[in-house]
Amino acid sequence: MTGILIVLFISNISLGSVQIPFSKLLSGLLSEQGTYSDILWQFRIPKALTCILAGSALATAGLLMQTLFRNPMAGPDVLGLTSGASLLVAVILLMGQLNPSLGSVVFQNPWSIALAASIGGAMVFILIISIARYVKENTSLLIIGLMISAATSSLVSVLQFTSQADDLQTFMIWTLGTVGGTGWQELGVLSIVVFTGVVISYGSIKSLNSWLLGENYARSLQVNMGRSRFWIVVATGLLTGAVTAFCGPIAFVGLAVPHLVRLIIPVTNHKILIPAVMAGGASLLLLCDMLAQIPGSTQILPLNAVTSLIGAPVVIWMVIKSKRISV
Repeated sequence: MTGILIVLFISNISLGSVQIPFSKLLSGLLSEQGTYSDILWQFRIPKALTCILAGSALATAGLLMQTLFRNPMAGPDVLGLTSGASLLVAVILLMGQLNPSLGSVVFQNPWSIALAASIGGAMVFILIISIARYVKENTSLLIIGLMISAATSSLVSVLQFTSQADDLQTFMIWTLGTVGGTGWQELGVLSIVVFTGVVISYGSIKSLNSWLLGENYARSLQVNMGRSRFWIVVATGLLTGAVTAFCGPIAFVGLAVPHLVRLIIPVTNHKILIPAVMAGGASLLLLCDMLAQIPGSTQILPLNAVTSLIGAPVVIWMVIKSKRISV
């Protein structure tokens, strides 16, 4: 998978509205001046690195949720973090029609939407963590997360219904997901948060392997169930919240990649699964971003549309071929 990831990374930074030949690619990477160098270092390399970080984070978060809830349909957004981020972003973007001066400040500050998404996701995250202390069953926690997601989504729908066309268009564009809005400063913050979430995930490998065989087996191995679930939820919150803040709610990757990896690498040990799904998520998002760019054209397709259109048939084909899917 590492070789595929490297090939996709090179292809991603080479293709686009301006195609960069391989000979020029090397000189552009080594030079600090020139058109190709500016395109690579200011736009394409940050975008490609965002694909790697976002794809790895979402795939890992999806694996954690599917293992914790032992549910193949669980994804990184089942706890309502994405919906919480979307709610506060909707509120911020729609403030322009209520207070034009405040709206201009919001649109001029590139960090405003990321900060709003972070706060929205953090509010839901704190709520989920608080509830998790009193709810002992994972199924109950899953249902609560889905209900929070439904409630916040309904509030977003009300805001959309009462908004003006321009504000609604801006919000809808954000919900389609993008990896092209991050610079080096945003990448630094994103990489720190994702790295922290991945480290926590690696620290939970023993408990993750135990969860697969049920709570009774995990207790027999002296796994602290409450502490284990807490750190798994924390890791998922960090990974999902960071990506949603800087890239918007990217769909499909977190749900599908763990299944694709399990079908290709039939193992249950998370010491192998975590790096595998990270590589798989990064590779899938790099591929989808290349297709969304439409090489040779200035048109850019919505990232979420491409991830689902490309990924869903692949998952269906692999499931039919292998005739199995499990967690």
